[in-house]
Amino acid sequence: MAEFALSLSRAITLVQPARLEIGAGTASRLAEWAMGYNRILVVAMGPTVAFVERLGLKGEVSVYTDLPPEPDLPAVNAALVAARTFKPDLVVGLGGGSVMDVAKLLAALWDKDLSIPDVVGAGKIPGRSTALAQIPTTSGTGSEAGIRALVTNPDTLAKMAVESTHMLADIAILDPELTYSVPPAVTAATGVDAMAHCVEAFTNIRAHPLIDGYARLGIELVGRYLKRAVADGSDTEARAGMMLASYYGGICLGPVNTAGGHALAYPLGTRLKLPHGLANAIIFPHVLAYNANVCPEKTQEIADALGFDASSEATLLQSSLAYCRELGVEMSLGAHGASANELALWAEEAFAIKRLIENNPRTFSLSDIEAIYRSAL
Repeated sequence: MAEFALSLSRAITLVQPARLEIGAGTASRLAEWAMGYNRILVVAMGPTVAFVERLGLKGEVSVYTDLPPEPDLPAVNAALVAARTFKPDLVVGLGGGSVMDVAKLLAALWDKDLSIPDVVGAGKIPGRSTALAQIPTTSGTGSEAGIRALVTNPDTLAKMAVESTHMLADIAILDPELTYSVPPAVTAATGVDAMAHCVEAFTNIRAHPLIDGYARLGIELVGRYLKRAVADGSDTEARAGMMLASYYGGICLGPVNTAGGHALAYPLGTRLKLPHGLANAIIFPHVLAYNANVCPEKTQEIADALGFDASSEATLLQSSLAYCRELGVEMSLGAHGASANELALWAEEAFAIKRLIENNPRTFSLSDIEAIYRSAL
């Protein structure tokens, strides 16, 4: 009870998009909302370009697609040049987390004499005059709900984090029909990533009862719907449930953020070029088990929602690994190209992400991180 009272006494700020649409076919509602905007820049990637027509946008529409799966500084700089040439009054992010992160940055920065390095950190964007709409086409990052964007520094391979309330969407649309075509393996990995956002916020040293509520809802939705969404991609209820779980995870990231799991996942993205969701899915069971003894009650809640055996750290690890494998996620780092002689360097890189490592409920040492990578190998 004392711990609960202490967390309630800590001031937090919770912001969400001004308007949220959720349900099958809601992507078509953007056109009415966007009436009055004349120059619309849609940020998309690969398959998501096919959804632009569904939006029914009027006026001059430019679609920008020249983005790698994990955007780095040169890619975002090129996108900024394109946005500054087009001069949009509305930016639409139509895709996964990387697309939506870039959309945030373009909407906030295209009309300013600022570069990405100028605004790395919190609260460094002076304002935004361009409208922003976010339409996810996967259920994982929750970027549509949040105020952060991540860009890879190509020189260090570290993630640069930009955080500002001026990157909050004016409208977010969660249309499960846009996720029907996501392959089962990607559905699984991104779904575990959504769950990891909720779990890491729930067990975070900065956890707060308000955010715990959203985290619980997200974890319960994953437990109810992820297996269904993987088994049948056109299961509208399951797809909508996972989009909402992802959105709740995005809400958790704002006031609380993630912790050790995401810190350990980032080197897998930059070094192995694994998609963000897959990297987090591989790490998730290991950090869940690592933290279990220092937050047993919350761990038991997570286990109950997902059907894990939390009777010991070892059984929790095995049951959560089995859960991910049954979803179709390849959980071996070795199968993704990792070798044992790389793990010490990755551990150093993960350990250096203090903004996340220091949120973890159980303290990490370098050797602890390397041991988790070896266990995942």
